Amino acid sequence: MDTFDLVVVGGGPAGYVGAIRAAQLGLRTALVERDKVGGTCLHVGCIPTKVLLHTAELLEDIRAASELGIAVESPRVDMPQLRRRKDRVVTTNFRGVEYLMRKNNITVVAGDGRLLDPTHLRVTTNGGTADLEARSLLLATGSQPRSLPGVSIDNERVLDSTGALELAEVPRSIAIIGAGAVGVEFASVYAAFGARVTLIEYLPSVLPLEDEEVAAVLAKALGRRGVTIKTGAAVTAVRSNGGGVHVTLRAGDAEETVTADYALVAVGRAPLVEGLGLEEAGLRIERGALPVDARMRTSVESVYAAGDVIGGLLLAHVASAEATVAVEAIAGQNPAPLDPLLMPRATYSIPQVASVGLTEQQARAQGRDVSIGRFQFMANPRATILNQREGLIKIVADRELGEILGVHLAGPQVTELLPEGVLGRSLEATVLEIGQAVHAHPTLSEAMREAALGALGRAIHG
Repeated sequence: MDTFDLVVVGGGPAGYVGAIRAAQLGLRTALVERDKVGGTCLHVGCIPTKVLLHTAELLEDIRAASELGIAVESPRVDMPQLRRRKDRVVTTNFRGVEYLMRKNNITVVAGDGRLLDPTHLRVTTNGGTADLEARSLLLATGSQPRSLPGVSIDNERVLDSTGALELAEVPRSIAIIGAGAVGVEFASVYAAFGARVTLIEYLPSVLPLEDEEVAAVLAKALGRRGVTIKTGAAVTAVRSNGGGVHVTLRAGDAEETVTADYALVAVGRAPLVEGLGLEEAGLRIERGALPVDARMRTSVESVYAAGDVIGGLLLAHVASAEATVAVEAIAGQNPAPLDPLLMPRATYSIPQVASVGLTEQQARAQGRDVSIGRFQFMANPRATILNQREGLIKIVADRELGEILGVHLAGPQVTELLPEGVLGRSLEATVLEIGQAVHAHPTLSEAMREAALGALGRAIHG
């Protein structure tokens, strides 16, 4: 039996980052992964979807090239080539993670891990089984796509996000069920590629967890791109019918059926907890996830967990941060607990949406007296140069103190602008400090300064 200081189960953004941090801290570390290191994010999630989205954005730019003084023939999407590029990007990043495992002397064990007790793990491999002993365990098994009651995902006509990445051609039409991040990203892709897209959401708006104004910007932009949006609609049935699907939905007392070539079920993900032997280790599940404390320790002293398996914000960068906290605690350090209000949220729709902290509605619900700063990208010279003027930056601040409570953005490359808001909140900066910081001209980032000044009633160009 091989013995380690730490055995990590799962090689996604929580698992492999946790393993690297453990090795940096001098812990003899093994990582158990059933498939390939990198996890869902690298292989069928964050990375390949952004390859498609980059192509979609470029395609929109090319279609508008005549406005920029470039004459081009009518562009078309070459799906086989796009899939090859997607696979190359994924493989390049995968090889990079493999290299990091070797560089940090992490033992990678291929197979399915199952707990025998709080310090022992059995790995079922192609050649049999291997037993590992560890002073501590980190469970980072990730999540899997959810479905709806009575809806069977076959990845032929009824797709999950993985199946949507493997379409061999641009569909004539697609019905997307769920308007969270995954749903609006695929809606952006296929609308740009020329498909007829219907986006269906049970809640009253797209991106229902984001600030209402920012969500409205995206909804309007999707509508301009030809996406039909049906909010407040409950899907009651999805039926395959030869060469297509019928999606039945109910909004109030009205019922209708949407017909499309494909249906994509994008209603979120569920922690992957089955088959881990949690009972044998004395662990319990709460609301479908593995509960942990502020240092990511479970109810069993030697077992920690991080990433999607613990619920909360199912985001790759959050998973990596959680795993880092867990490993530093295992190594005897005293890491600061993560603050959910400092975790950035990024949606790579067209236009992008990004946020951190409280929405205006949340801040007011807490009884905060708030000041709102807004700045439209249509007034930003760099956005005009890029021919991407949709969107706004909205800063929610405490009126008396100027403390930044939340930053919400929709527009060009706003996922790259968000870190200023994250850093500002983490340092307890005020809108005055952001507003007084000189931003280079002409840049998109000037819109952040203008929004901060707007919260003070001092916006120059707004």
